[in-house]
Amino acid sequence: MANVLVIGASGQIGKQATVKLLDAGHKVLAPVRSPDKLSDIENDNLTVVEQNLEDDFSAHFDGADVVVFTAGSGGNTGAEKTIMIDLWAARNAVNYAKDAGTPKFVMVSSIGAGDPDAVSSEIKPYLVAKHMADEHLINSGLHHVILRPGTLLNEPGTHLVRTDMPDNKDDAVIPREDVATAIVESVARESSDNFITYLFKGDTPISQVF
Repeated sequence: MANVLVIGASGQIGKQATVKLLDAGHKVLAPVRSPDKLSDIENDNLTVVEQNLEDDFSAHFDGADVVVFTAGSGGNTGAEKTIMIDLWAARNAVNYAKDAGTPKFVMVSSIGAGDPDAVSSEIKPYLVAKHMADEHLINSGLHHVILRPGTLLNEPGTHLVRTDMPDNKDDAVIPREDVATAIVESVARESSDNFITYLFKGDTPISQVF
């Protein structure tokens, strides 16, 4: 059992990850802007606190065994929110984790974050933000796992993935539920090696990837 700080627990991936972490026996601290979004989760191991990620949220890191950053500005916001949440809040989370001596940091990134210039996309500002956040984590010295899922789908997970880049863009997809499962596996991962992986629909059990 671990004490897991989930930043972005009210999001589409974050909420599923929170439920799965609780089901796995972990304790979860969830600082969220709107606590009511988690009101339907009844578990004594869940602590929900109201928190705006654009403010100082460093107080939540004390005692955390693992930090999971899966917050995002969302597809309906502009570049300003992308910078403030996907880049700056992520950067701050890394700094807070380092100051607190957090043993592990799990970052939910994106398929194009490794090299935003290689991607012709209208979401390039988002990919740049993810890239900078990832680089900050990599250079921080924190033990980390970085997940770079493909295009996210709202369908049941298969618990099966591939980690190599598909030749066909249409195959570069993954259900959000499988990303949530990958978060749980990242938390439980025993290796002390840093790990960065793509995640797409495939035929390998997620547990075997980690």
